[in-house]
Amino acid sequence: MSTLSLDAEALYAELLAGVRRLLPADAALVGIWSGGAWLAERLQVDLQRAGEHGVISSTLHRDDYRARGLAGGGDATRLPFAIDGARILLIDDVLFTGRTIRAVINELYDFGRPRAVDLAVLVDRGGRELPIQASFAAAKVVLPASQRLRLARGDDGRFAFSLQEQKG
Repeated sequence: MSTLSLDAEALYAELLAGVRRLLPADAALVGIWSGGAWLAERLQVDLQRAGEHGVISSTLHRDDYRARGLAGGGDATRLPFAIDGARILLIDDVLFTGRTIRAVINELYDFGRPRAVDLAVLVDRGGRELPIQASFAAAKVVLPASQRLRLARGDDGRFAFSLQEQKG
């Protein structure tokens, strides 16, 4: 097993600073289930933004839905504001192939047509299979395709990363 040392809390501080610069006052934060939702929740508080952040799931629009089914938050989408004409800042923990982002954008359009959609991520690990790019990434790392970087949230709300070998 490879060792990778990423301080998730330090990267969160970078994400907070980047989002603060990137986020217009009229934009809504939408976290991608589950790590991105945790990040959006904390960003909403730390940025002292009024209202609620949204949470969106990629499950129903994934190209591997038949294999995965509803695993991983199929009913997690909660958008407590109008999407039509809105500026949306999607938040995710790890950007890899771009397939989750594609699925999330499809889900978002099920709720309306936003004016603009940007993406901010904690970690961009490269390996894109689709032409998707983050407007802001707190860190960029290169990992073998066989490894999965996962964000965890402790009971105290602090973030940490784990690195796992994928089977298959």
